[in-house]
Amino acid sequence: MKSLLLRSFALVLALVSSAAMAKTDVDKSNPYVMVEQVAQITFDRLAKQEADIRANPELLKDVVREELMPYIFYQYAGLKVLGNYAKQASQQERRDFVAAFREYLITSYAQVFTLYDRQAVVFQPAKDFANKKIVMVPVDIIDEQRPPINLQFKVRKNSKSNQWQAFDLVAEGVSLLDAKQKELRSILAQNGVPEVTQMLIEKSKRPIVFKDENDTDASKNAQVQE
Repeated sequence: MKSLLLRSFALVLALVSSAAMAKTDVDKSNPYVMVEQVAQITFDRLAKQEADIRANPELLKDVVREELMPYIFYQYAGLKVLGNYAKQASQQERRDFVAAFREYLITSYAQVFTLYDRQAVVFQPAKDFANKKIVMVPVDIIDEQRPPINLQFKVRKNSKSNQWQAFDLVAEGVSLLDAKQKELRSILAQNGVPEVTQMLIEKSKRPIVFKDENDTDASKNAQVQE
């Protein structure tokens, strides 16, 4: 399930990135419009850089860093993962964790992007989001090799900018952030925030590997990034 969550999260988050190379304006005032507007832009960039990425998979980290992270509310997501431990940590420890969490996400999504093979995406009809702070955007990923993946993409309205940003994904009823929080709970309890921060830093340094190049290494990489 964790593998499905991470894979689904990365593929759908690709839909909410901006193509800085194309200098395209994206309407971040509407979560549904934002997702649909940038979908083709993102897939076009991945397609155009496919040869270069195959030659140097580390370029996927640049794609995620430049195109994806501006649309991810990683600060909010990171603190949600910490939960009550955020209150126990010092301000500096929280800052260090959020920074490490951001780099961890970059590497995690980049690794999962090696699985991307131009899957079809179906957007569900938009609903009224007036006066809402959090909206679930339903998206279906259609893959001929497996049953459709039904997802609910969680976006939150930033109270400072009034723009929508992604922070979580629910796949088959399971929240990615909830799963990550449960995974880290025992480590946080036993070793504290600094230890988990260092663990995320080390995981973020792992190289990106295409599965068809080295099945064993790629499989290990995908597991540890989860």
